Parts: sequence; structure tokens; C-alpha cells
Amino acid sequence: MAKEIVTAKIRKQFDEVLGLIEAARVRVFQNANKETVELYWTIGEYISHRLESSEWGESVVDGLVEHIQRKRPDAKGFTRRKLYYMCQFYEAWRESEFVPALRAQINWTCHRLILDRKTQEEREFYLRLAAKEHYTSRELEQQIKSGLFTRLLTSKGRASLPAKKAHPIIEDVFRDSYVLNTLGLPERHSEKDLRSAIVNHLKDFILEFGRDFCFMGEEYRLDVGGQTFFIDLLFYHRGLRCLVPFELKIGKFKPEHLGQLSFYLEALDRQVKREDENPSVGIILCKEKDDEVVEMALSRTMSPALVADYKTQLIDGKLLKRKFHELVKLVESERDKT
Repeated sequence: MAKEIVTAKIRKQFDEVLGLIEAARVRVFQNANKETVELYWTIGEYISHRLESSEWGESVVDGLVEHIQRKRPDAKGFTRRKLYYMCQFYEAWRESEFVPALRAQINWTCHRLILDRKTQEEREFYLRLAAKEHYTSRELEQQIKSGLFTRLLTSKGRASLPAKKAHPIIEDVFRDSYVLNTLGLPERHSEKDLRSAIVNHLKDFILEFGRDFCFMGEEYRLDVGGQTFFIDLLFYHRGLRCLVPFELKIGKFKPEHLGQLSFYLEALDRQVKREDENPSVGIILCKEKDDEVVEMALSRTMSPALVADYKTQLIDGKLLKRKFHELVKLVESERDKT
């Protein structure tokens, strides 16, 4: 029997079969994760109820571990510590209304990371975030280490009035400070170094800024009036449905930076923006900024712009904790006044 020639059409059909296999594997993994998380929830509920009713003591939990290991040696990982994590898992969320819909959307390692947070507010924040962004455990750990919860709470928002009018939720989307510790930048670096590091570590950069960012180009070219200009980085934001040019500055923010950014925004809206897209929003990402200078500069600009600074190292944990306590005191003080 003559061997049939595999045409391009047939190879495409072969790829379609491969796609079916991969999709099935993803579903199997998702279902396995869901079943595992639900099992740990049920075990946690079972043990917690018996401990709370004093029907069981801690020594009984040790006996349970030995019983599982003796009867089911293939059931790996059911240690005393892990069983108590299951109890903590159940007890942390048993009175929450929103958790049943979210708990199976993230893996057990992510749940462990979240349970180690000290306050319920912080746990809820990271649970919602991990489910929404479909974080891996490594990605979630990076956000926790960078103090994202506290940074968001203490972020002041640095958007111009035109930016707020064009995009009312813009200060919920962007922050006034970012941590770029995963880019491997030394403390002393050039703007070219910063730009190259962002492009080379695009996944980490988007993890810090948000998954709605889509990369469009480095040194994006604009031709205006016979002259050529280059935007450091150009992104598209799916949520805001607009172009987002980044101007990178390795020094302190200066008001004149807004003039250059305004020009780029106007050129993008005239030449690149599509009719069904919203007005472009520009970000000046600088090494340092003075909040008073930023506020005054943004208050007069007619362009939808934001100013944010970046850190090349993780923010000191003690500083983040102090900022969090200051915020709590401020909230309590305002509550007392009312």
C-alpha cells in the first residue's frame, strides 16, 4: 500500500487533534485541583468540628495521621501540620459568603500562602486577586513579598483630571509606585538598561502592572511633520481599551516631562488610535518623585497622564508594616470624627 502524502491541510488537522488532547489535559488538571481543594476543605471541616466540641484532642489528630499512613501508605503528605492547615483553611473562610465560588479556582499552595497572612482583609484581598488573575503560586508569592496589599492601601493615585474624566476607574487600575525587583536591575542604571530589562522580563513587568497590559513595542516610532520620534514603550490596556505609552526616567520627576508625554499622546490619538478605542493614557515612570511637585504639575496639564515611581529592590517589610499601621490609625481617627 502506497504511503499517503501528508499535506499542509492534514498537518493542520493533526494539530487540531493535539489541541483536543491539550484541552483535555487542562480540564483534568483543573478538575484534579478542584477535587483536592474540596477534599481538604471537607477534612478541615470534619476535624475542626471535633476539636471545637472537645470530642477530639490534639493527640487524636496525631492518631489520625498514623492511621492514614498505616491504612493508606499511598496517600502521601497527610502530616499533622498539613491537617491543621486544612482546619485553618476551613476556619478562615467558613463564614465567608464569597469564598465557596473562589476557593477551587486556585491551587492548594496558593491557599497556603494566603492563610499565612495575618489579617482577614489581607487574606480576602489575595484570594480575590489570585482567582481573578489566575496566579501560579510563584506569581502570588512575588506579589505577597512585594507587599502589594499594603502598597495598594497606601497608594495615593497620581492621575491628571483629564485622565480621570476619560477613565473614571483609572486610579483603581494604576498605582503611584511599583516594585521592579525581578528585572535584575542594579541600583545605578541607564534608561536604556531599564527599557531593555522591562522588555527582557516582560512577564514579570506585566505581573506587577496587571495582566490587562498587552505589549505593542519598544522605541515605538512616530513620524510627525517630517521628524521621527520614539516612545520608550507602548502598551495597550484591555480593560481601559486604550493605548498606554510609557516614558522612562531614571532620575527625579520634572514637570517638563509632561510636555513630551502630551505630544506623544496627541500623536497616538491622531495616528494610531482606532475609532472604537478610548483616548490614550500616558505614564511617566521615574526613579523618584516629589508628591507635591507631581500634584501641582498634574493639576494644570490637559493630557490624560499619570506619574509613578519604581523601586529596584523589595520594599523593607518594617516600612510596609509601619505604613499599614499609620493607615489603620488614620482610618480609625476619621471614624471617630464621624
